[in-house]
Amino acid sequence: MTDYDRSASGRPSLRRTVGVALEIVQSRLELIGIELSEEKDRLLTIAFLGLAGMLFGLLALITLTALVAVLFWDTYRWQALCAIALAYVLAGLACAALARRMLREAPLPFEATLNEFQKDRDALRGD
Repeated sequence: MTDYDRSASGRPSLRRTVGVALEIVQSRLELIGIELSEEKDRLLTIAFLGLAGMLFGLLALITLTALVAVLFWDTYRWQALCAIALAYVLAGLACAALARRMLREAPLPFEATLNEFQKDRDALRGD
């Protein structure tokens, strides 16, 4: 066998390896795209529902405040309005604490893609 025959037989192996590596990269990029699209859709849905919920909640609070003010106008108007304001502050603080906790406990974005990259790295190392 000549040097030319050995180098020619080695090329398909190199081409095959590069081809497989490119296929792996392509599949991982497709996975990133899918996860990004899913994350965008999820965040838009959550944002819309959150804003709608806040709007209706605000309307309910305005109505409740007006109702309590009218009911207690002659007797305990200041005390009633202070109690409502305190309830609103406590509810706002509870919501802020819950949102903060949810952000801290949220899963990593692109977790599936990162796991696949880890598997690829382990496979290439021979682990």
